[in-house]
Amino acid sequence: MDLTATTADLAAAATEVARLLPTRVLDPVLAGLVLRADGTGVELAGSDRERAVRLHRPATTHTDGAALVPAKPFADTLRGLDDPRVRLVVEGSRLAIRTTTARFALPLLDLATHPGVPGLPPKAGEIPSDVLEAALVPVASATSKDDVLPIFTGIRMTGSGDRVELIATDRYRMAYATVPWSPEGSLNVLAPAALMADVSRLPQHTVVTIHADEDRIALSWPGGSVSTALLAAPFPDERARTLLEAIIDSTVVVEADALAGAVRRATPYSGPHGSVTLHVEDSELRVRGSDPQTGESEESVKATTEGNRVTKTFQARYLADALKAFSGRRVELRIQDGLRSTVLTAPAADDGIELKYLVVPLRTVH
Repeated sequence: MDLTATTADLAAAATEVARLLPTRVLDPVLAGLVLRADGTGVELAGSDRERAVRLHRPATTHTDGAALVPAKPFADTLRGLDDPRVRLVVEGSRLAIRTTTARFALPLLDLATHPGVPGLPPKAGEIPSDVLEAALVPVASATSKDDVLPIFTGIRMTGSGDRVELIATDRYRMAYATVPWSPEGSLNVLAPAALMADVSRLPQHTVVTIHADEDRIALSWPGGSVSTALLAAPFPDERARTLLEAIIDSTVVVEADALAGAVRRATPYSGPHGSVTLHVEDSELRVRGSDPQTGESEESVKATTEGNRVTKTFQARYLADALKAFSGRRVELRIQDGLRSTVLTAPAADDGIELKYLVVPLRTVH
């Protein structure tokens, strides 16, 4: 294998692949990056047997071929180069990284023992990357980071006609979104949120193809793809949808950014439980924090209110995450009686995304 490519492009791609792969393994092959060069350019790929990534970059290929090298040293070396162009050449048992003034050599790993990078499942449909990211980021924020209960670390994705429904919950909050898409097949999966977070790194203003079967889900775009195994646990779809059917006790319409700012300023006074309290008043929402050690805070935010004047206490970080999803927009808080969830929602955005976010209160005082 012998090729010449743009250093910055190659370094960025190598870093993305290396980020996926494990760094501490008994078998160094699993921490290897696969390079394949041909007349179309160079492919950088890797797999830890669960997740996989493929990235294609332009290159001038002098000799077709493939090589397996340690991913992290390869990426670190490329990131440290100043030359705009770099040449990769297999020299015996080494991969030489050459510039006009320097040469670095990495040991080749045994490509024959690599588990391989799985192909993509069948196509399910297409979504603009900007739309997918705008929906997935707030939905993924409602997932659990605790792997003890894997079901709550995933995002439920279901295709229904010309829209895709996304639901995630960690039992204390839930995010729900629907986005328009162009269906080409079926989609009914519980996908790990860790993969979905990778969508924020996708090229903007492009189209993402979703691929899925009973075992894997993948996202592909011009120049690359990432895939992962699905979560096997069943998701409580019907129970989750029931929670969206709010029996409203009080409705508050407020600027999301104004309320988020008040919550942020109250957080230092949120006490050992990290809680802030919202008081619904006439034409305003009062945000309070109280801590015996640090003191207390109270701030009024202009709002349109309807229904009963109630008080609700929430985990400050959960409420902040929910409001962040509606940044730049007016948000409607549909407050329910007792310890039932408060539903945050807003009219569908210009991109067709419909979003609802549920937050469970800590306690309620009338």
